Amino acid sequence: MSDGILDEAYDRLHRTGPEYEGWLSNHGPMAVEALARHGHEQRVHRWLDDYLSRLDELPRGLRPIDDWRAALGDAKRAGDWLAYFDRHLREQPWRDVLGTWWPRLLPGIAAGATHGVIRVGHAVRALHLHEANPQRLTELGQALGYWAARWQPVPGAERLLASVTSNPPEAHPDAAGPDVAAALAGVPRIDDQSGGIRDRLGRLVGVPRWEPALAALRPARTPTEAERGLVTLVHRAGLDYLRFGHAEPVMLVHAVTAPTAVLRTLPALDRALWAPSLAAAWAATAAVTSVYAPTDGIAPPSVTVATPAEVFARAARHGDAHVVKLADAVLDAHAASGDQRLLDAAGYAGQLI
Repeated sequence: MSDGILDEAYDRLHRTGPEYEGWLSNHGPMAVEALARHGHEQRVHRWLDDYLSRLDELPRGLRPIDDWRAALGDAKRAGDWLAYFDRHLREQPWRDVLGTWWPRLLPGIAAGATHGVIRVGHAVRALHLHEANPQRLTELGQALGYWAARWQPVPGAERLLASVTSNPPEAHPDAAGPDVAAALAGVPRIDDQSGGIRDRLGRLVGVPRWEPALAALRPARTPTEAERGLVTLVHRAGLDYLRFGHAEPVMLVHAVTAPTAVLRTLPALDRALWAPSLAAAWAATAAVTSVYAPTDGIAPPSVTVATPAEVFARAARHGDAHVVKLADAVLDAHAASGDQRLLDAAGYAGQLI
């Protein structure tokens, strides 16, 4: 990975806002980090030349953030939030800022159709794997600021997180860990799958089986169990994309990339935050599944014979940010599990999008 090209790309992107055309997420920082991470630096600036033309300018602030609780989820304060985190990351170590804000932001994991947490995951990977510099610190600040400005809970998830945080289950050598596959299979669907994600998430309140389904995933009792649960969640969501992706090719990508972002952030967090992180990631994946996936899936495509490098190269040539980010996520899941079917998800997204 060429640090110089990624930093140049960040410099170009940090003059733009976290959204464009009113509400669409700026995928630039996430896509260029994935391209650079997988050795496709030569595509970064050409990709940006086209992508930057659609973006808006960096939003102006209104007034400094004083009461952060009152300002959470206020998209009009996006410029204020960007300035807030820029200042704090200049004054404090980035892991300290992340450690303070991760539990505050986690209940609002649906922010920006989960793009808030996804952007943070890419930013943390860039910082964690390489030496911190102004460009990468600015990117983390803009990612956190976007998450704070668009902070949005998944219905029922705040109670779930509060329960995990205040009453952590005791570890027991004979007790079963979280059964991710069974819990994901039991997620109900909303009846009216129309409109944007904010409208759809609001309909979860009226689904009688929703909160019991959300509570069906047993909480992790140890940090190691939480990490394993996240690995399994990404794996199962990747396989589900093969079954359901035809229905909503773009939005169902986030059922995979949101928990991937959480998993990537774990090494930079206090281990006491790992179990709540699994709970929040689970809520995000379950919610995206409920509001976008059909009840019945289709037979998945046949297993690819391509190598992981070939799979990502195809995604890079395709060029769509969602295809690139899904390939990035399923390559991680494939490396953890060895399940060749996961590699098909990226190719399938490339056909659908």
